Amino acid sequence: MLVNAFSDGAARAAESLKILALGDSLTAGYNLPASAAFPVKLEAALKAKGHQVTVINAGVSGDTSAGGLARLDWALAERPQAAIVELGANDMLRGLDPAQTFANLDAIIGRLKSQGVRVLLAGMKAPPNLGPFAGEFNAVYPRLADKHKVDLYPFFLEGVAARPDLNQGDGLHPTALGVERIVEGILPKVRRLIDGLKG
Repeated sequence: MLVNAFSDGAARAAESLKILALGDSLTAGYNLPASAAFPVKLEAALKAKGHQVTVINAGVSGDTSAGGLARLDWALAERPQAAIVELGANDMLRGLDPAQTFANLDAIIGRLKSQGVRVLLAGMKAPPNLGPFAGEFNAVYPRLADKHKVDLYPFFLEGVAARPDLNQGDGLHPTALGVERIVEGILPKVRRLIDGLKG
């Protein structure tokens, strides 16, 4: 009976799709209860739609695109079938060269694809008051999506950015309600990502 129970459990686990959420504090759930973090809320929303998934929280607060690249092999040890790449906000806040952000994300996406991992790229946008830098930075994500032929969710904070009611006191990190809004916005793209794995 124990063998059968283990086999049944293993079969159920095998059916569960693993989605890697590779990101920074916006993914990690900065200053929020673990239950309110983006990966947890996304997993719940997907399960409510009938998807058997596990969303792995590979978010590290303060991480840049270089940091994400440096720990990619560790994240891949989870053997995900799909990944949401949400990195670059800290590059932008620190004024790092957009060309380097592009190179780091380019390497991340390339490595994921080489491992057979289907990718959804979550973009970030710089505020207009950053001048020419904003244009260079904002162009990074569409260029990457076009180069790698991956789906793009243009702005991870769509519907949340610059809304005091959906952000913590720092004006940068979403509240639990803000995370729910992010999940609502990105959910159709994630479901499309999952559907692509079935094809």
